Amino acid sequence: MRPRTLDLKTQQLLQHRAQLMRGCPSPPEQALWLAIRSAQLGVPFRRQVPVAGYIVDFVAARAMLVVEVDGRHHEQRRASDDRRDRKLGRLGYRVLRLEAEQVLRQLPAALALVRQALRERG
Repeated sequence: MRPRTLDLKTQQLLQHRAQLMRGCPSPPEQALWLAIRSAQLGVPFRRQVPVAGYIVDFVAARAMLVVEVDGRHHEQRRASDDRRDRKLGRLGYRVLRLEAEQVLRQLPAALALVRQALRERG
């Protein structure tokens, strides 16, 4: 499936919003970023990046892996998160969703899940 190209204005808005989001990460996002940045897991990750019309929390583009840190607000957004995951999946991305509380309280376990997903992606 060929991705629909976003118009320039939409792309610019997404880029601007992603830049703002990078400036104020949530505590779980910040904790995970400190553990995965600079290719600490063997592949480079980027944070708050527009992908397919969405801003994803983290992406390892070479591995086609998206990592999302879900807080409590995602409980009410399951349907939209599922649509987003399906769209990213059709484009070849695997989406790994981590609970914010797990990242904060059990960072080593969360990192183990990211490592496992990277291994599965080859």
